[in-house]
Amino acid sequence: MPVNALYPGTFDPPTNGHLDLIQRGARLFDRLTVAILVNPVKNPLFTVEERVEMLEEATRSVGNVSVATFDGLMVEFARQQGASAVLRGIRAISDYEHEFQTALMNRRLAPEIETVFLQPAGRYSFVSSRMVKEVFSFGGDITGLVPPNVLTRLRARINGTP
Repeated sequence: MPVNALYPGTFDPPTNGHLDLIQRGARLFDRLTVAILVNPVKNPLFTVEERVEMLEEATRSVGNVSVATFDGLMVEFARQQGASAVLRGIRAISDYEHEFQTALMNRRLAPEIETVFLQPAGRYSFVSSRMVKEVFSFGGDITGLVPPNVLTRLRARINGTP
């Protein structure tokens, strides 16, 4: 029986840490759907459409990965997608507490869906979308922390250059 998984998040912007988990998740599961949460409360830098484009560009070479958007309960979207697993990344102990609580609530809401935790490669263990945006906005070098297509869009958005 094929195992389909969902990798939910805001991905604002997608980082190489996200891509590391996507590539590894694609090896673990028959199908992996990268699910972008539509959450205007977070005041995203990029529109949902832009995030979809960036992730589609960055994952084009991974055949069993698709990108979708959702709002509402993640477990309901996982059910709609036929997912039996949810992939989550844990960078540090601080991530674990929140992710563990979320996984327990998701298990209560959808006991048939398992949560699978992966650690990103060590070189990405400190990278978050929030930190990437902050460092870049102050002129810091984020080369190697985001895919090239994302770096190009960040430059255009924050610096106003092509």
